[in-house]
Amino acid sequence: MNPAELLPLVYAELRKLAAAKLTHESGHSLDATALVHEAYLKLVGDQQFDGREHFFGAAAEAMRRILVDQARVRNALKRGGGANRQELESGHRIASPPDEELLALDEALNRFAEAHPDHAELVKLRYFAGLSADEAAAILGISPSTADRQWTFARAWLKRAIG
Repeated sequence: MNPAELLPLVYAELRKLAAAKLTHESGHSLDATALVHEAYLKLVGDQQFDGREHFFGAAAEAMRRILVDQARVRNALKRGGGANRQELESGHRIASPPDEELLALDEALNRFAEAHPDHAELVKLRYFAGLSADEAAAILGISPSTADRQWTFARAWLKRAIG
């Protein structure tokens, strides 16, 4: 099934997932509709999908890439730009911005995917597409209990990798 045939069938659900994802992220210039449209543009072309599950996996990856690319652009703009720099007094701490956290997660997820590709797909579906554990398990064709174990392992691995 090509994306043009599949999109009308899953558009409302993708938009709901994108909206849920963006409520947990700050600083993005995209709204849920724009994120779904950007993801769709990345998915169109000669690519064929083997059904709804395959499409959602590709959509989760597309949303991830869009959010990470935006974070990289904003992060690059923060570095310099002619701004006057001032030293902070010792003892003052600044929380890392969400963009930096997203970039760190993306880097760690890429390393994690090399060793555990199936687990990484679960993370993409849960974190970037906003699917529930049961929905992600159904898409991946695994049991909910297996998805829960993989999710627990992935979260622990990524938390340790990010520090």
